Amino acid sequence: MIALLLCLALQDKPNIVVVFCDDLGYGDLGCFGHPTIRTPNLDRLAAEGQKWTSFYAASPVCTPSRAALLTGPHALRSGMASPDPRVLFPDSKGGLPPSEITVAELLKTRGYATACVGKWHLGHLPEYLPTRQGFDRYFGIPYSNDMDLAPGAPPMRKAVREPKSAYWNVPLMRNEEILRRAPDQSELTRLYTEEAVKFIREKKDGPFFLYLAHSLPHVPLFRSKRFEGASSRGLYGDVVEEIDWSVGELVRALKESGVDKNTLVLFTSDNGPWLVYDEFGGSAGPLKDGKGGTWEGGMRVPGIFSWPGRIAPGTVDGIGCATDLLATAARLAGAELPSDRELDSVDLAPALFDGKPSPRDTMVYYRDADLYAVRKGPWKAHVRTKPSFGPGPALAHDPPLLYHLGVDPGEKRDVASQHPAIAAELKAFAEAQVKAVKPGPNQLERR
Repeated sequence: MIALLLCLALQDKPNIVVVFCDDLGYGDLGCFGHPTIRTPNLDRLAAEGQKWTSFYAASPVCTPSRAALLTGPHALRSGMASPDPRVLFPDSKGGLPPSEITVAELLKTRGYATACVGKWHLGHLPEYLPTRQGFDRYFGIPYSNDMDLAPGAPPMRKAVREPKSAYWNVPLMRNEEILRRAPDQSELTRLYTEEAVKFIREKKDGPFFLYLAHSLPHVPLFRSKRFEGASSRGLYGDVVEEIDWSVGELVRALKESGVDKNTLVLFTSDNGPWLVYDEFGGSAGPLKDGKGGTWEGGMRVPGIFSWPGRIAPGTVDGIGCATDLLATAARLAGAELPSDRELDSVDLAPALFDGKPSPRDTMVYYRDADLYAVRKGPWKAHVRTKPSFGPGPALAHDPPLLYHLGVDPGEKRDVASQHPAIAAELKAFAEAQVKAVKPGPNQLERR
């Protein structure tokens, strides 16, 4: 009887699957308007679930974005945001502090099995690996697939244009063991998918939390032979279409395991497209700029939520952010949020399940350790701007640059002079945010 009651209690808690892409742009999916990349599985997921048109990564670059997704606070609070370097490298000394509470750790208190598959990028040293951060198992690479350039490899831009796996000595790991260096990157999406499907089938009696963080479409781009030439968008399109296939395999595994109707799926990206790589980078659609900066294209990303029978199909125009995973997951699992720290996480359940407006009505845009812009409702104000990559100083704006994102999502027309009261209100909001957020010790320093 006790075992039966325990089984029923576990069934009340939904499974949670997060698919997190690397450098996928707002405009890279068919359901978000791309004219030539075919993404039928994601299009179906969006049509049968919710497509969020104002969903944001918490940072325009990898490491701080991932830290915020998995812990809830902005990365600056945990020391996972820095102007130089902007992300962790193979010679970095730090990683996500053990004192941070990840979504995986929170869910484990409620009986969840947990797995991390794919790119980690929150610390490669043993004390920072996923298995020390609440995940029962890990399979993937510990940082970006363009790191560990091998001796004798051509310069980065040439290597990216003519990629070979041997050019990068990145390690493929299982748990805390390096399986091999310089793995065949054309097989990574398939291997990640098989690992994720295996976990779903093994843990179908639930509850489980699966975090599948694809290494792609971050450069260098690789796809399996099955997807060579599949897309008229070229190599980049092939890569995205293989990721779409991967999502289809996950959904199929959920259905065949009989748990699709008790599983929340979130599909999103860690930041916008890496535009400096031309045709090897993606598209921000109608949005301005891309990865690295705080214009909309750098941080507004595809956001798709699915839960058959629980999430009514529709399009949500309200604001959501990757930081909101923690509070939303805690609500669904019946877990207590930590009360001993500041969180920047909002429970999105009212919008997901009750047809109500998103409870988040603001967004803050951090670039590394500094606040660059804020949004309230449809209004966005830039208090400073800077080129996403390369030379160029940060320019302060007083009054801030002001855009109405409903009318002007491409941020082409500064209307601060026509709406001085709104510009002043958002400037005050930005100043209050800066005062409220206390930076943690820098974790991104290199040896």
